[in-house]
Order: sequence, then structure tokens, then C-alpha cells
Amino acid sequence: MSRPDRGRGPRRPTRRTPLDPARRVAYDTLRAVTERDAYANLTLPALLRERNITDRDAAFATELAYGTCRSLGVLDAVIAAASGRPVDQIDGVLLDLLRLGAYQLLRTRVDAHAAVDTTVEQAAIEVDTPRAGFVNGVLRSISKRDEQSWMAELAPSAEKDPVGHLAFTHSHPRWIAQCFADALGADAAELEDLLSSDDHRPVVHLAARPGIRTSEELAAAVDGTPGRYSPYAVYLAGGDPGLLAPVRDGEALVQDEGSQLVARALTLAPVEGDGGRWLDLCAGPGGKTALLAAIAAGAGARVTAVEPTPHRADFVERNTKGLDVEVLRVDGRDTGLPAASFDRVLVDAPCTGLGALRRRPEARWRRQPGDVPPLVKLQRELLASAIALTRPGGVVLYATCSPHLAETVGVVADAVRRHPVEPIDTWPLFDPVVGKGSHVQLWPHRHGTDAMFAAALQVR
Repeated sequence: MSRPDRGRGPRRPTRRTPLDPARRVAYDTLRAVTERDAYANLTLPALLRERNITDRDAAFATELAYGTCRSLGVLDAVIAAASGRPVDQIDGVLLDLLRLGAYQLLRTRVDAHAAVDTTVEQAAIEVDTPRAGFVNGVLRSISKRDEQSWMAELAPSAEKDPVGHLAFTHSHPRWIAQCFADALGADAAELEDLLSSDDHRPVVHLAARPGIRTSEELAAAVDGTPGRYSPYAVYLAGGDPGLLAPVRDGEALVQDEGSQLVARALTLAPVEGDGGRWLDLCAGPGGKTALLAAIAAGAGARVTAVEPTPHRADFVERNTKGLDVEVLRVDGRDTGLPAASFDRVLVDAPCTGLGALRRRPEARWRRQPGDVPPLVKLQRELLASAIALTRPGGVVLYATCSPHLAETVGVVADAVRRHPVEPIDTWPLFDPVVGKGSHVQLWPHRHGTDAMFAAALQVR
């Protein structure tokens, strides 16, 4: 009598556990940044709202997404060392998963077992089991050492290359750290403070619309604190500012205090016989325009705003709704406006944005040194146009959200050489901020603002 077949039969496929919602939204943000050049600070909040992720899960997702984006340089160096291959030879999906896992291992208190297993499981789902094994091996190699040990091995020598050492340990490209060092003209301790400030999540700043609410009233309404420098600023303790009634109703704007000070400075500059004709030559998306127009309303002035990009011009119109603002969809270098027709002109020029890296986690890795020369050319052309549009005795305020010397003092010095303008002492226009020199440079580690630059020029 034959025995029945006791074979196991066909093998069932392994059931894999996908990433939990918080890790998943962080991973999807990374993929959007690397695949589509998306902005993390726009992508992540939208995904959190869409998937109804709140409270601790939202905080965890934010830490993973923004922290990983900021730390790409260090993470990629560690992954390359642990895997024995350059990161550009690793599949993009696997690389983003490795980055997410490595960040948890090196820069959070997440249990190592959880960081590795969740990442490996997702790699098997996204790709296949053999390559999930590669992810497992790399992450286990990384987990055998802490961040300090990896830094000691991979960072440039502090003695031979102090700027490179600080750049690596604070996860900045070296060229950006050198740009900051050149602008600071200070010792390494201050450079380290600045680089460190880029890794801290910035406080959200609101601007109370002049004539509608005071900063004290707005602070009470949103459970915030009045700002240190701008009379319109309010610091938020936390939460999504887009959900606040004063922001939804147009009584307040989300705007860095440094940007508020720039807009206010134009209105304080000494002008010989102000005729109330003010121009914002690079207006999009309209935050400074709105503040200028609200101040103008109380001064009997009118603002013209120039923005060539259609969707940014639409933002200007929305942000200035209810204010007396004329929006022109033209190039600031060729506006068609009459020469010498404005009393005050703001040139908040397109720039590298190196002064706002703390607000844009991936930006430090997206920008390249080659971006600077074409931007400087554009900045010089826009400033020349602004000077031509300003009447004798009027003032041009040139500003950038970058401390790069070529984009700041270099552009201003070129304008002074080529055009009939004289620098004005700009620091009094930023009172109560205190400083020395003809131009103003704000810093995150000193002032808690973005690294805004400003220089006022009077047309002769």
C-alpha cells in the first residue's frame, strides 16, 4: 500500500510589510525630490494633508523627510563607503531607501532593528528580494558604527581643510561653506554656528498686514509672540500657518522677518519729495509687494508690481487682493514703463537662495557654482533697469536672499561704477537691527532671519 504524498506543495510567496504611513510619506517626498526636482517643503505638507497624517506621525515624517534631504552629502558618503560602490551606480529607488534608512540609523533614536527591517521590506516590495538583500547588507554595515565614527573616517582633515571639515560635518557642499566664510569674514566658530543654523527647523514668521492688525493683536489671535525687529512680525510656536484664520482671511502673511525688514526699509529710505510712485520690480510671489502696498495705503502711495512668470504674477494678485496694486506681466529688464518715473524701487532679485537653505532642505544639493554667473548677469541687468526707472532723488533698494559676495556687494559695486547712484547708509533703515557698513547682511545664527542682503542707492 502506497503512502500519500506528504510534499509541501507550491511555496507560498512571502508576504511583505510595507512602510508605515509616516515613513511612507517621507519616502515619497524623497522620490519626488530626486525624480521630479520637487521641493520638499511644498511636497511634504501636501502629502500629510492628503493622507490625513497628523500629530506624532506628522512630526516623525517631517524629521525623516527634511533631515534626509539636508543630510544627503553625508549619507551618500557613508552609503558609498559601506557598499563599496559610488552612489551613482546604485538604483535610484534603492538609493532613496538607503538614505532614509541610514538617516534613521545615524541621526535619530529609532531602534536600529526597526530602521533596517522596515527599509529592507520596502525594498523587496519596490524592487525584488535579491536587491533587498543588498539594502540589508549595506544598512547592517552602517549600523555597526555611530555617526561620529563615520565622520572621523570620511570628513576632510580639520587642520588641513577647516572649511571642508565643517562643510562635511554639517552636511553642506564645500563651495557653499566657502561662500559663507567669505561673506562672514570671521573665524571658524561663527562659520560653524551658521552652518549649524541651516539644520535647525526655522520658526514660522507671520507679518501682520499694516492698517488691519497690529503684531500684538495678531500674536494674541494665533497664540504667537511679537517679533524682535519688524513691527509687523509674529513668531509662531508651531502648527500649520495655512490653517490660521488671519492668514486665510488676508490679515497676515507667512513671511520671514528679514523679508519684512527689506520691504519696510524701502519705505523708510530718504527720498527728496516722495510723489507716492513705488515699484516692486521682481514681485513674485508677492509677499513683499503686499507689505509694501499695505504701508503705501497709509502713506498715500501706489505700488506697481512687475512679474514676468504668469503663475507667479497670479500669486502677486492673490497676495495683494484688496490693495491698490497694478500687476504688470513683463520682464523687469524691459518693462515699457517711462524712465525716471518712480520714487522708490525695490529689486528683490532672483538669486541662488543660499540665505534660505534652512527653509528648503534639498536646495543646498541642487545649487551648483555654475548657477552664480548667469544669476549675477541677470541681477546687474535688473538693477540697471531699476536705476533707469527711478527719478533723480529717488531710491533703489537692491536685495537678495543670498550672502554670496558676487550676488551682493559685487553687483552693488558694479552699479555704483556704471550708473549715477550713490550708496546710502542702509543700517538705519533696518532699525532696531544694529550693524556697520553701507550695506546690510542679516544672518540666521545672529538675527534668526534668513540671510537677507540689502543696499540702498540714491539716484543722482
